[in-house]
Amino acid sequence: MRSPYLSAIPTAIILLLPACSAEKSMVATPNSARQTITDAPPYVCKLVPEQAFRAITGTVGPISGETVGSEASGECRTPDPMRPPLQVNWLRAEGKTGQEHIDYVMDGRLSIYTRHNGVTIPADLGNGMVAYLTSGLLAQQPYRISAKFRCGGKDRMLDIYLAKVAKGRDAIQDLIVLMRIAQSRYGELYDCTPQGTQGTQGAQSHSPQATATATQQLTGKPG
Repeated sequence: MRSPYLSAIPTAIILLLPACSAEKSMVATPNSARQTITDAPPYVCKLVPEQAFRAITGTVGPISGETVGSEASGECRTPDPMRPPLQVNWLRAEGKTGQEHIDYVMDGRLSIYTRHNGVTIPADLGNGMVAYLTSGLLAQQPYRISAKFRCGGKDRMLDIYLAKVAKGRDAIQDLIVLMRIAQSRYGELYDCTPQGTQGTQGAQSHSPQATATATQQLTGKPG
């Protein structure tokens, strides 16, 4: 008489094969949390190193940027039907009206970031903050940094928005590094030297408790 256990063996082997394949695939996946950020081509949206973007977000597959606007004002996004993984905005002050506009836009950014326990960026990057936003449509790209800085005798402004950050990474430091690289690239592209703004109006100092809260929000969140 044939044992019922023997007939079950082939099925058990078949069921185990996918599990072994999946485990091998996971082992081969790069650990984004351990990858360092470097300023090297190729760049996404002309300002963000592709390697850095992949390391910070854990993104795999092809990456491209779609740009609208002009050198003075525009944005670039990596296309996605739901939420762009990366968005970069830029703005240049032109004349008195342009200066008033860039100040108005930056004040709006700082107001929103402050309400979300944002952290002030280093002074050499200009006037700005980094924050994790959770309200409404802003939550589609919750990891954000904005900076207003001087370059070529004019105020300039850059935003960098990310839809996700790889688990285990320090999003505050990663976004600050990205902004530093982006400003350097901006200077190369437009033949000017980035420097911090003279005034710091709108940028607020934060208590250790507030900074710790923002760090906790921005660190180790899966995308």
